[in-house]
Amino acid sequence: MEGARRLLEEAAREEGLFFAWAPLELPEAAKARYRAWLEAGRQAGMAYLARGVEERLEPRRRFPEAHSALLLFAPYALEDPGAPKGGLRVGRVARYAWSRDYHLVLGESLARLEGVAQALGLWARGYVDHGPLPERSLAALSGAGWVGKSGMFLSPQLGVHAFIGVLLTSLEVAAPPPHPSRCGRCTRCLSACPTGALPGDGTLEAGRCVSYLTIEHKGPVPEALWEGIGDWLFGCDLCQEVCPWGRFGKAWERLRPEPELAHPDLLDFFRLSGRAFQRKYQGTAFLRAGRARMARNALIVLANLGLGERLMEEALKDPHPLVRRTALRALHRLGREVGAFLRSPDEALRAEALDLLGEAPGAVDGLQDGGQVPGP
Repeated sequence: MEGARRLLEEAAREEGLFFAWAPLELPEAAKARYRAWLEAGRQAGMAYLARGVEERLEPRRRFPEAHSALLLFAPYALEDPGAPKGGLRVGRVARYAWSRDYHLVLGESLARLEGVAQALGLWARGYVDHGPLPERSLAALSGAGWVGKSGMFLSPQLGVHAFIGVLLTSLEVAAPPPHPSRCGRCTRCLSACPTGALPGDGTLEAGRCVSYLTIEHKGPVPEALWEGIGDWLFGCDLCQEVCPWGRFGKAWERLRPEPELAHPDLLDFFRLSGRAFQRKYQGTAFLRAGRARMARNALIVLANLGLGERLMEEALKDPHPLVRRTALRALHRLGREVGAFLRSPDEALRAEALDLLGEAPGAVDGLQDGGQVPGP
């Protein structure tokens, strides 16, 4: 099977990807750390991470044919393409979202490699962050790098920005020597985190992470965390930006930064219909959050910057209650009195006004992760 392995590696090179092999048996320490992380509730609203834990940690339970993982790395240290003219373009977007959705772009390469493996008589299955696989743990097991204090996969060859794809195969491989951690005494990532989401042990307190709050979190963002979000509209790169290993960053040629993604027009999130939003941002990371959450994030950024009062007033009439409630809180943050909204026919605004006036503690709980969003 050595010939099949070399042919697969050559196919990965032709795709322009960096690669490394790993067996599928994770170290017991890695499994224990993941279980402890879940037991501590640090996954916040990402309940899917707690489902099928044993299958996630032991992929052969689900795929008995699999014996190895070909780790495929697509670096994305992209150059800022600059902002287009016109529109309301404030706030920052995490670098990973500057190009077309990596799930799609890297997924195309994985599909081709899966076909190559099957043509060689191998069993193979490709994944790009959409199945129950411990990608970062497998990447560390491959010897290509290590998981840093930030919880990100770091590598002298790739830097700190790299998407990870996994091709499970029926090939047998031995575990290579582990890459030693090169973080040393450096704590720049821990100091840079504006909400204290990094405990320093390579894990994440998701409920405080700006990336989680602006992408995964479904309900209102607690106002105590608004200041930490700062001007991050979608995601956050701070722990990566300060990492010394970032100087080794590269960019996969198939990832092309787009000005409209790196610097989107915030007006889109308020004035486009749901269908128009989907059409414009089809194939991008913004669809994961959706229009209403992107509008929520925009309101927080504008409030933090002291901008957009007229847009906030417009957002009070938004069809989605999450946007209306966030708009009222943003106006209150800018000094607007909210007492008049106690008589509003809009139930969502009345609840938010009561909460802001301290008369209904926990009034936003119904919109937290896992709750049903009322209204249209």
